[in-house]
Amino acid sequence: MKEFLKSRKLDNVAYDVRGPVLDEAMALEAAGAKILKLNIGNPGAFGFEAPACIGEEMTRKLKAAEGYSTSKGILEARQAIADYAKKKGLEGVGVEDVYTGNGLSELISLCMQALLDNGDEILIPAPDYPLWTAAATLSGGKAVHYLCDEKSDWMPDIEDIKKKITPYTRAIVIINPNNPTGALYPDDILLQIAQVARENGLIIFSDEVYDRLLMDGNVHSSIAALAPDLFTVTLNGLSKSHLIAGYRIGWMTLSGDKKRAKSYIEGLNMLSSMRLCSNVPAQFAVAPALKEIDSVESLLLPEGRIYEQRKAVCDAMDKIEGLSYVRPKAAFYVFPKLDIKRFNISSDEQFVLDFLREKQVLLVHGGGFHWNEPDHFRIVYLPEKELLVESVQKLGDFLSSYKQN
Repeated sequence: MKEFLKSRKLDNVAYDVRGPVLDEAMALEAAGAKILKLNIGNPGAFGFEAPACIGEEMTRKLKAAEGYSTSKGILEARQAIADYAKKKGLEGVGVEDVYTGNGLSELISLCMQALLDNGDEILIPAPDYPLWTAAATLSGGKAVHYLCDEKSDWMPDIEDIKKKITPYTRAIVIINPNNPTGALYPDDILLQIAQVARENGLIIFSDEVYDRLLMDGNVHSSIAALAPDLFTVTLNGLSKSHLIAGYRIGWMTLSGDKKRAKSYIEGLNMLSSMRLCSNVPAQFAVAPALKEIDSVESLLLPEGRIYEQRKAVCDAMDKIEGLSYVRPKAAFYVFPKLDIKRFNISSDEQFVLDFLREKQVLLVHGGGFHWNEPDHFRIVYLPEKELLVESVQKLGDFLSSYKQN
């Protein structure tokens, strides 16, 4: 297998969110174990229900979804997305600047394939959503990871970004709100990133799929709205905000100096056409979903399910010695830190494997998000709070005697 991967230039590509640890969990399940999966942000797996209007509209339009749409998507969906972009403050986004995709995963791959030649570099945060790194690598580019600072609530380290720019750097990726940390970037950080991109002629890719999943009165700003002169690709979708991960519907919008990016846009258009179109039935979910933009707001307020689950998991972690965390402001994730000296940890992957085998709880190790120290892991706080508390109590019990060999 290693030789096959090497021959296909895949031996340096990782996607450990669904990697070897998940394989172990599936093997344990096949042997009869009951595994609590805290590894994937899939609301549907934990009993969350989509707004009724989405299913009703998709059913009503099913006959119209039997054929292909245009490569960028049906007009109704793209118009709703363009209108949403305008509400977010993005200037000059029309329907021709909108592309629908089979979730953001497909669109991230399209973005990287259209941009990168062998040797080109792209700045990606660490920790990251690992598909960005994998897609850049598969496209022949080099992912260069800039650090996000845990001591500063996981904000991007602007000086580290500047140090890592070379003549081969083509773009910078931001994930805001962030997965896996739950961080939310304030305007001043976004403006600093924009200035770095401006000074170095970089494209900005802004992954904003969690922009409607905010807590504690926080407000999200799109970097494309703060820096309208810069060519920016803003990515978003319905999987998380409308609790329909399996429908596979996302989108991207182009804004800013599109003349400068003419050849890149031509590449996007060609790649978009080659895959014919995205899932047409799911495209009919977009317009009604964006009319129900606050459909999950009640879940994010005190006494709402997501809010209370975040509180439950944080309160439970507070009781574990040798564990610390930054309280997330958005999304479904927290990224705790282990005292590696206390637990003698040299491999975070081994830590989550040991925990899985002993307690039947599945986590993702920090290395799965290209974090370069063996001291972090991610918890998804989508299960009911009783299950979350039980899982964290199991973690505390496990750590009370854990020493890695």
